[in-house]
Amino acid sequence: MRPVPTDPDAYREWLAEGNATQARKRVAADVLIRDPAGRVLLVDPTYKPGWDLPGGMVEVNEPPHDAALRELGEELGLEIVLHGLLVVDWVPPHGPWDDQISIIFDGGQLDDHTVSSLRPRDDELSAAKFVSLGTAMSMVRERMARRLDASFKALATGRTLYLHDGRPAL
Repeated sequence: MRPVPTDPDAYREWLAEGNATQARKRVAADVLIRDPAGRVLLVDPTYKPGWDLPGGMVEVNEPPHDAALRELGEELGLEIVLHGLLVVDWVPPHGPWDDQISIIFDGGQLDDHTVSSLRPRDDELSAAKFVSLGTAMSMVRERMARRLDASFKALATGRTLYLHDGRPAL
């Protein structure tokens, strides 16, 4: 029987049981950052093949936007303001991984001084560079290329896009 909110202890216990049995999602929070020429910032992680957008995995009970900003600070020494949400992508189970939610925030455009001083700050990245969108699309994995393309569409329309495995879902 479902307890009622008027029995606070029983109700809290029932909610905790539900919380323990519901699915938990991995969440990735990346950031689309451009330079004054409109090129895209890519990073080369040391722990996986290929180039990627800056960002990373959200920690337990951490808001995704905080995770994105934390990762930018740790890996690149960047402190920026996020300008909104571009993409939400549900990624189905693949390889050893369960499904996940991947988010891309708009990190705006960096000034020339910040661009020229940008470099990896920890051992999770071997390189960081700005490249044209076309070049970026060929450097990242296929799923990320679809997300990156959708991010630019979201920028152009001012509308967040919801994707399913990198493809429009709605």
